[in-house]
Amino acid sequence: MLTVAPTGPIATKKDNPHLPIQPEEIADEVHRAYQAGAAVAHLHFRDSSDRPTADLGVARQTMDLISERCPILIQVSTGVGLDVPFEAREALVELRPRMATLNPCSMSFGGAEFRNPPADVERLAARMRELGVKPELEIYDTGHLDACLRLRDKGLLDDTPMQFSIVLGVQGGMAATADNLLTMVRRIPDGAVWQVIAIGRANRELTAIGLALGGNARAGLEDTLYLQRGLLSEGNLPLVERTVGLADSLGLSLASVTETEALLNLPSQ
Repeated sequence: MLTVAPTGPIATKKDNPHLPIQPEEIADEVHRAYQAGAAVAHLHFRDSSDRPTADLGVARQTMDLISERCPILIQVSTGVGLDVPFEAREALVELRPRMATLNPCSMSFGGAEFRNPPADVERLAARMRELGVKPELEIYDTGHLDACLRLRDKGLLDDTPMQFSIVLGVQGGMAATADNLLTMVRRIPDGAVWQVIAIGRANRELTAIGLALGGNARAGLEDTLYLQRGLLSEGNLPLVERTVGLADSLGLSLASVTETEALLNLPSQ
């Protein structure tokens, strides 16, 4: 399964002028990624001033524009941005995307704090289950995996299958190394679905290792702004195509939208 992450919460057009931030831009980038083989779109939203937002109107508009263009599966980030209150972030699942992120723990994130209080996380997990929104469990450190398993044991997460994103390279979380990736892959429960999200310079190498180990892949400007050292990626498509090439070189075929729905056991809509 290939996911495109076109925007993210941190970079701006000053960092890369090809970063899509407004609904039409994001929808166009997602459509191009879908045509190249992506089955899932991981979405962050921005306001008119380029700041991360959980505004339901902006989110709904973006999701609708994407759905008009292609049948890609939509996964909404409830991480949104470090300055956005949890209550606003969790409201995004009321739009009933097919999937949404669930971040199990608070942590240092660069020079700031990413707050995910335990009681709030449990409430969000329960609400996602009520709505039939599949959690994408983003784990930035070894203890985050244990927190997810505790949610499962409390009956707040289904394990048919659990879906993990192993995030490497965020300052405050695990470093982007092959050793750290292997440690997490060995500890993930049998039958779980997982992908590696490698931030920055190690993106290509760790994506390749993840694919070779049997994981899925994510590509896009949220994870790296560069196609190679010193060369900004001109949009998300070059990064998606690079990842498709990695899969091809390993003899892997891409899952279609229908195949991805089955692999993730997504609730019907």
